[in-house]
Amino acid sequence: MKEYDFYIVPTPIGNLGDITLRAIEVLKSVDLIACEDSRVTQKLLNHYEIKTKCISYHKYNEKERVDQIINFIKSGKKMALVSDAGTPLICDPGSVIVKELRKNNISLTSLPGANAVSTFLSQVSRQDECYSFVGFLPKSETQIKQIVTDYEDKDFIFYESPNRILHTLKLIQSVRENAQIAFGRELTKIFEEVKIDSVDNLIKHFSTNEPKGEFVVMVFRSGKNTDEIEIENKAKSLSDKGYSNKDISVILSELYGINKNKLYKILVGKQM
Repeated sequence: MKEYDFYIVPTPIGNLGDITLRAIEVLKSVDLIACEDSRVTQKLLNHYEIKTKCISYHKYNEKERVDQIINFIKSGKKMALVSDAGTPLICDPGSVIVKELRKNNISLTSLPGANAVSTFLSQVSRQDECYSFVGFLPKSETQIKQIVTDYEDKDFIFYESPNRILHTLKLIQSVRENAQIAFGRELTKIFEEVKIDSVDNLIKHFSTNEPKGEFVVMVFRSGKNTDEIEIENKAKSLSDKGYSNKDISVILSELYGINKNKLYKILVGKQM
């Protein structure tokens, strides 16, 4: 088997049994493991009797560690990178060091393994294989609403914490009141739950049941075509600027060649 200087190694997202034989072999064979939190990683290492030493490598010291890691590898040593759970670089640190390793022509490879998105998606039926992963949502309500609007014609997936999930669902509902949602929590653990329901029902559920565990969430596409979404977004934008339904129907009729009376009836029905 070909040897590399640097290995990107996925770790279990919950169940310690979800690690490959090759990952265990690599973690035992390298000279040093870079990890987010040594206390978390040490539990995994102890479970598999791995004695390799660790150094911290997280989003707050990524740039500081780069030169140290490059010099360590150039001295003839081998390293592995792990995150607390899942695959490094997927909403986890690692991008900075990988970029520098390639600049310095240091050989590296990544191992297949646990990832929350793929674990979740394998339990959720979808229209096709197209989806967008946006990682962790921003804190700004305006930015979250914009993401929901921008991805209305696509299934999109994000990570969310239990203390924010109810608020996030309410923001989604304010933009798309009939949105269909799928979520997974506590994936691979004893209390794993994967559920698909309307945003309204999920809000009611979490209003009376305390959310627990980290969430992977998918908002299903609306089913409308791109033109319909574009027209609705333009109509809303014009309405927010103070235009009347009559004026909006005239403007959109000119832009899209649609009968203005038909547009007006639609706008009145939506109470723009």
